[in-house]
Amino acid sequence: MHPVLKTTFPILLLAGAGAQAAPPADAALPARQAEIDAIVREISPQRIHAYVDKLVGFGTRHTMSETASDTRGIGAARRWIKSELERCGAGRLDVQFQSHVHPVDKRITRPTEIVNVVATLPGTQAASKDRYYVVSGHYDSRVTDVMNATADAPGANDDASGTAAVIEMACVMARHAFDASLVFMTVAAEEQGLYGSGDYAAKARAAGMNIAGMLNNDIIGSSHDEHGKLDNAEVRLFAEGVPPVKETTPALRTLLQTGGENDSITRQLARHVKETGERYVPGFKVNIIYRRDRYLRGGDHSPFLDAGYAAVRFTEPHEDFNHQHQDLRTENGKKIGDLPEYVDPDYVAQVARVNAASLAALALAPAAPQEVRVRTANLDNGTDLAWQANTEPDLAGYRIVWRDTTAPLWQGAKFVGNVTNYRLDLSKDNLLFGVQAVDKDGNVSPATYPLPAR
Repeated sequence: MHPVLKTTFPILLLAGAGAQAAPPADAALPARQAEIDAIVREISPQRIHAYVDKLVGFGTRHTMSETASDTRGIGAARRWIKSELERCGAGRLDVQFQSHVHPVDKRITRPTEIVNVVATLPGTQAASKDRYYVVSGHYDSRVTDVMNATADAPGANDDASGTAAVIEMACVMARHAFDASLVFMTVAAEEQGLYGSGDYAAKARAAGMNIAGMLNNDIIGSSHDEHGKLDNAEVRLFAEGVPPVKETTPALRTLLQTGGENDSITRQLARHVKETGERYVPGFKVNIIYRRDRYLRGGDHSPFLDAGYAAVRFTEPHEDFNHQHQDLRTENGKKIGDLPEYVDPDYVAQVARVNAASLAALALAPAAPQEVRVRTANLDNGTDLAWQANTEPDLAGYRIVWRDTTAPLWQGAKFVGNVTNYRLDLSKDNLLFGVQAVDKDGNVSPATYPLPAR
């Protein structure tokens, strides 16, 4: 664990020299971390503004646009992103192009190289470094005709805003150390069919990569609705519940049988992001939307969901469709198009701060407990929980959380120590439970929903 964090958890001191800190017996909230506060403060709207302007300056970033030019097209854009990440993360970020050639498709007229820019910040704890958290934005852009690869397509909000946020997070967070590994990814071909993120997610799943959470940032730039009303103190967080699979797995069937349809791994990730983001970015609200994405639409988190990973999407509260997927023009005296003048860098910075706080909290915390079970051998009004022991060397113990079956967020919590089973005098008939892992600095994992032990 990073040494700066060792003094930031409000502790109960044990008597005697050399006594170690321990989490309180009942922890209603995880401890606030000074290092996460520092990361949040370091996020710069000015740099985000400059990143958006730089990306818009490439004219178009259409997936099939110019690749040889140093000043125009998607090739110039991806080379600049890579160089910027290498510059700001020198010696700390491992920055790579990850690519594949996509064949002719309904939105691809010729075989096209799809290139993601991937910057990895390796974890520093041996037991945690193979656990990854991914944050993404897509750097390609489009106009009205999704096949038009030559017209100016500034893509300031969709999605230079998300790309700029990812670059800023990478540059800031590269100056800090985390137990688990972080992946800062800008992907291509979102507009053509999620091909960049789809390739990464498929390869990650095939390699058995442990991606414990994925945060997608797409259209996070506007603080005004289509009527010009200011709304700069909230963001939508889309979180899928029950995945729309063709065949129900035994685990999914049990989740439904026990009333856990709102306790998927993605919903647990969303709760953790909301709690963390709102704690470290006061006055800014994270609204969890119980959908995979906007109505019948999709984004770069979707392939990660399809691969079985927990993944969520950040999007501004009110989309203005005059400023996305549009040819640049003026109609009835009104500008149409995805121009940088409609992006609010202060708002993007707030969304980036929520992302950064959440990623830091996740990567500093232990892994979510595995094999969490409710023992059901006896009929009674208590709840017996058991789980598999975590392997992190800095583990302090576990925290049980619960809520009413109609409540979206956790309402109660109890730190139960470094044990692998615990009995609560609370009814499993009336409440939903989760188990979180807690380290010695007070960092807390997302909750794991217990399935029945027969």
